[in-house]
Amino acid sequence: MPGPDAVVIGAGPNGLVAANVLADVGWDVVVLEARPSAGGAVRSDRGLDPAYVHDLFSAFYPLAVASPVIARLRLEEYGLRWSRAPAVVAHPLTDGRCAVLAADPEETAASLERFAAGDGAAWLRLYRLWERIGDDLTRCLFTPFPPLRAGGRLALRLGYAELLRVARGMLLPARRFGEEEFAGAGGRLLIAGNALHADLAPESALGGGFGWLMCMLGQAHGFPVPVGGAQSLTDALVRRLEAHGGRVHCGRAVTEILVRGRRAAGVRTADGTLVEARRAVLAAVPAPLVYGRLLRPEVLPDRLLRDLRRFQWDFSTVKVDWALSRPIPWASEGPRGAGTVHLADGVDELTLFAAQIAMHLVPSHPFAVLGQMTTADPSRSPEGTESAWAYTHVPQDIGGDAGPDGITGRWDEREREAFGDRVEAQVERFAPGFVDTVRARRVLTPPELERLDPALVGGAVNQGTTNLHQQLFFRPVPGTGRPTTPIAGLYLASATAHPGGGVHGAPGANAARTALHAQQPLAGLRRPPRRTGPASGAQADT
Repeated sequence: MPGPDAVVIGAGPNGLVAANVLADVGWDVVVLEARPSAGGAVRSDRGLDPAYVHDLFSAFYPLAVASPVIARLRLEEYGLRWSRAPAVVAHPLTDGRCAVLAADPEETAASLERFAAGDGAAWLRLYRLWERIGDDLTRCLFTPFPPLRAGGRLALRLGYAELLRVARGMLLPARRFGEEEFAGAGGRLLIAGNALHADLAPESALGGGFGWLMCMLGQAHGFPVPVGGAQSLTDALVRRLEAHGGRVHCGRAVTEILVRGRRAAGVRTADGTLVEARRAVLAAVPAPLVYGRLLRPEVLPDRLLRDLRRFQWDFSTVKVDWALSRPIPWASEGPRGAGTVHLADGVDELTLFAAQIAMHLVPSHPFAVLGQMTTADPSRSPEGTESAWAYTHVPQDIGGDAGPDGITGRWDEREREAFGDRVEAQVERFAPGFVDTVRARRVLTPPELERLDPALVGGAVNQGTTNLHQQLFFRPVPGTGRPTTPIAGLYLASATAHPGGGVHGAPGANAARTALHAQQPLAGLRRPPRRTGPASGAQADT
């Protein structure tokens, strides 16, 4: 029996998006996932407390709701529902002030105006710019490089002089961007804090643009969450794929991509099974693993292997989950209605945090991105309680500890719990009495995150640095910035490909469309699309 048209390696969001795009045009698609369940870094569980839902990795999805890739899939027809907190992001300070990115732009402006006169107007001016160019800019980011159509529309809309000014602003470090746009601390905190959702320090080029992008997505769309947990997003993707004839097989680790005549011919799984692919293999796996583990080195150019030795992972991540007996007792009003709360006492503390990581030190005061999930989605825990988490970063290679605990990177029980205490102490600075609300705690260190999702190498949740030297045509190595590989019929569909991390589906969709384009001469062989309808009661193969 002939194999499927395409084999997709990995049932994370990019792999599932790629499979859906191919299934939409009638390709027979099989997705092979190493873990027992689909989802990659978009999964949730009740492992801490059966009454509390916790997202294991990613949790808020502004990029998903803004992505034209995800929009085209119409996942709401397959059971996905979104929920939002009353406010998007809050950044409190220990002196009681708090910058709030509210659902209403005017409310955000009023919050920033309290920091400095004129900063409210500055925010509204930046948001008006987003309203003019946001759609075109988003399409530029989510299409293969170079984005000729979307880029052309953007250039026509702005004109040459303004285009250069916008490009300059996008390249600025977050600190400089904030200083140019805002007189007070509030707006600067929102920009710099959002930039550090990636590994962009306040002094890193591109941080201003990324921070502004995240702020504007939050202002336009909120930071939504799937009702019931991140797993609901994955389940909708799987249901849609199965409704279009695709299949997801979990617990089927791929150990080798087979190459015949310099063309990808299929894959071999850990149990020795050969799965042949008639048209394409799409690898939703980090590029260093594709080229370093799944392919034999003799089929790859020496230059590619040398370039991969320069590939830079993003910061390692530590995540702490809490089951709280009541809402967090914030010292100021601002964070109480926010789904996401940034915890650092000013931009200088963000700089210190990033500098300590650059020096291979575990930060003394970890910048924490904290999620109040019951505030964002009341279904996550019993009424009157809070399902919460916080994540922060540590170096990939730990050389010492800037704090008092002597953490070495062994991440044994002592180090895991000591760092969990350090994160809780950071929360306590802004919410005295927080530790008294904790019913249960789970600390996920970099090795544990990688064990739960092998794509998160060393706990790198973005599958490679977001810094400028590894973006566009430098991602994952210097080249075209496209999903093609040196092996015909093999396409890179993971976040190590342009445009990088975040749950937006673009790497998967770009890989699928490139595979389809390569098959255009065979269009007459394409089977008609298979669709059985929304099938909202279908279950994922997990």
